[in-house]
Amino acid sequence: MSAEHIWLAVGFLGQAFFSARFLVQWIASEKKRESVIPIYFWYFSVGGGFTLLVYAIYRHDPVFILGQGAGLFVYMRNLYFIHRKPRHLAGAS
Repeated sequence: MSAEHIWLAVGFLGQAFFSARFLVQWIASEKKRESVIPIYFWYFSVGGGFTLLVYAIYRHDPVFILGQGAGLFVYMRNLYFIHRKPRHLAGAS
């Protein structure tokens, strides 16, 4: 397998992660019968965004690099907010 094929696989893997986040969000929303964004949405966003950023750097695409880099900041910031929120025990006031 050539290096070009490997990089193409990396690009497709990143896109698959990125697309999976919408599937996860849709399933969670259908279960709750309302629009929700589960934590896994953000993890798939980071995984897909990072993989696509690596691919964009390999391709030397400044537009793609800027877009994925900015997106990664937003995804990681959301995870930060989620994880810093104190978890309360069930039934505690």
